[in-house]
Amino acid sequence: MTLADWSVAVLWVGLTLYVLLAGADFGAGFWDLFAGGPERGRDQRELLEHAIGPVWEANHVWLIFVLVTLWSAFPPAFAAVMSTLYIPLTLVALGIIIRGAAFAFRKASDTLALQRLFGAAFAVSSVLTPFFLGTVAGGIASGRVPIVIAGGDLLTSWLNPTSVLGGVLAVGAAAYLAATYLCADARRAGNPRLAEAFRRRALVTGLALGVIAAAGIPVLATDAPRLFDGLTHRGLPVIVVSALSGAVSLVLLLRRRYLAVRITAALAVGTLLWGWAAGQYPYLLEPDVTIAEGAATPAVLSATLTVLGIGALVLVPSLWWLFSLFQRPAERSVPEWRRAS
Repeated sequence: MTLADWSVAVLWVGLTLYVLLAGADFGAGFWDLFAGGPERGRDQRELLEHAIGPVWEANHVWLIFVLVTLWSAFPPAFAAVMSTLYIPLTLVALGIIIRGAAFAFRKASDTLALQRLFGAAFAVSSVLTPFFLGTVAGGIASGRVPIVIAGGDLLTSWLNPTSVLGGVLAVGAAAYLAATYLCADARRAGNPRLAEAFRRRALVTGLALGVIAAAGIPVLATDAPRLFDGLTHRGLPVIVVSALSGAVSLVLLLRRRYLAVRITAALAVGTLLWGWAAGQYPYLLEPDVTIAEGAATPAVLSATLTVLGIGALVLVPSLWWLFSLFQRPAERSVPEWRRAS
């Protein structure tokens, strides 16, 4: 593998981590939207806030990682993507800002009206943000971003069948990941009723994702034939792994194997991304620019990979420690009269 290939692989690892971690956070907002009224949905929202509270901002570090790596290692592609797709990318940035502010302000509000307002802003932005991210992915994957600054159409580059499919799949994947993750969180919190509720939602969402993915086959075949050809040839083994992982996840949910299903669900979504990468390889931006042609100079690539490796030595253990701390079973408080005795 060349330095350019290694740079793409590292970028894709960061993108996968963002989808699996921040995607689950967006999915939590999706379920917040359908939790019900203030009283009926109280226990669900408390579980959601407890699950994402410690890490919901930390997970966005992977989006920054992806953008910086793309900017440093593949500057022509960065310029083309940012200038052609600036409308959905601006909406993504606004969604992240509104979502974060609303999440914080809802917890600090002391009136029901404000809690509802900020709760609605948090939930709606949690749905729209991954949708627009999916439209960006669809525009790139379908070859609608030429390697020219603002060379693509500012509307049809992300308002097209492939982009809409990508947006719907992104929202569905986020909701599916959140539901599967929350099953184990609810069980650990000692709430089997909530675990069952999210188990049912995960099953329904997983089946819906399978149907949407199957329905997307003719969409890709007609709207993005190059991508379809890559997915059915170079990327086919990875797509098969994704489909099998999704099927195994449904079986594990039926058997209530909540810890194991976290792995298979993440594998199903993650390999879908890598199937796209395999199907598009060796092109950076379809149909004209390969990874080698769009890469920076070897000196820049070497420096970028070195700096990222050094940073990973600090970042990865820190995030692992953060996650491990908040995934431990909560210690139950002992009443005062029990301590006195």
